[in-house]
Amino acid sequence: MADHHRRLDEQIAQEQQTLTDDPSFLKEIVQNALQQILEAEMTQHVGAAPYERTDGRTGQRNGYKPRTLRTRVGTLNLLLPQDREGTFSTQLFARYQRNEKALVLALMEMYVEGVSTRKVKDITEELCGTSFSKSLVSRLAGELDAELDHWRNRPLEEKAYPYLFVDARYEKARVDSKIVSEGVLIVYGVSEDGYREILGVEVADTESEATYHELFRSLKGRGLRGVQLVTSDDHPGLEAAISRHFQGASWQRCQFHYSRNLLKLVAAKKRAELAEGLREVFTCPTTETALEVAGELADRWRGSHPRVAEHIEEHLEECLICLSFPASHRKRIRTTNGLERLNQEIKRRTRVVRIFPNREACLRLVTAMAVEQSEEWVSGRRYLNMEELAQAERDAPGVEREEGKVALMRG
Repeated sequence: MADHHRRLDEQIAQEQQTLTDDPSFLKEIVQNALQQILEAEMTQHVGAAPYERTDGRTGQRNGYKPRTLRTRVGTLNLLLPQDREGTFSTQLFARYQRNEKALVLALMEMYVEGVSTRKVKDITEELCGTSFSKSLVSRLAGELDAELDHWRNRPLEEKAYPYLFVDARYEKARVDSKIVSEGVLIVYGVSEDGYREILGVEVADTESEATYHELFRSLKGRGLRGVQLVTSDDHPGLEAAISRHFQGASWQRCQFHYSRNLLKLVAAKKRAELAEGLREVFTCPTTETALEVAGELADRWRGSHPRVAEHIEEHLEECLICLSFPASHRKRIRTTNGLERLNQEIKRRTRVVRIFPNREACLRLVTAMAVEQSEEWVSGRRYLNMEELAQAERDAPGVEREEGKVALMRG
């Protein structure tokens, strides 16, 4: 089902490229795509496609019920599938409307503040008309913010999150009549039962130890516990904040970002050779072997590219912390690429806005999208078998237990 949602999301994403030119063009296309999602959800619910004969069937279809969905491309007329037992339900409407509200509100705020471009003005008038006021926009924003704030501040103490991933991207927003670059910080974790979940979304004006201190302080205040590994790019102040808030946890530098930065130090024709050398290091079975191979890699490049050799010797070990964890987990904990799809979706929507009218509008839209992604992860396939980590902890010497968490003492 998650794959089906992804394919349809990609289809809608491609078709929405025309939004800024002709919003009305999308109505039928989006309506058909969402109807396909409903049909796929019912197929999963009853265990069979329409008219399919199968021993795996768990229910029977029972016609349709008309349902409308108001979106930025107009009111869609959908047919909600019914089953004989009356047990089928869908979150499609709530999820879609939440994202719609966040994007349209950003456009409306730009319009009423008089800072919209001509293209944004045309889109807003097409979708919303011209008869809305600042008070209406404020009321609508307040209603959506209450829902999103409740999610962003939800308790986390029910389970431990051994793996934490931190990523940052930048969006432009107006702050005190100036256009500034705002950092959007997103944290997701893998819980003790093996599912991914977005835990935190914040907007900050800078990246620093103080920024990450506040982010982690907030997460711990909501009950975050059991963190053993934090994976991220080399963000300023992040490692110090991790040491401060998650004693016993380790920091894994994102191998993807590290590789990309290192490859910039050599000419294009040399990058394939260097990339292959890095792959040899990253696929080693143990830390000791990886460090030995990394030393050989640095020696090979020292004569022609001393900066590459120096970078490898000073920083590559930061990318190898994942080798202390179960082999079956390493591929998924060594980078922050798990957020790549969410970042692509954020980029697609923020491209319409370009410059947010304020910081709150940016946080609203990103949070709405994070809610949808997190719900998809939690209701989808298990990401990791965490019993392997638990077994490694039971077998490892020098295991420390404090405040109900099990933390391997590394480094």
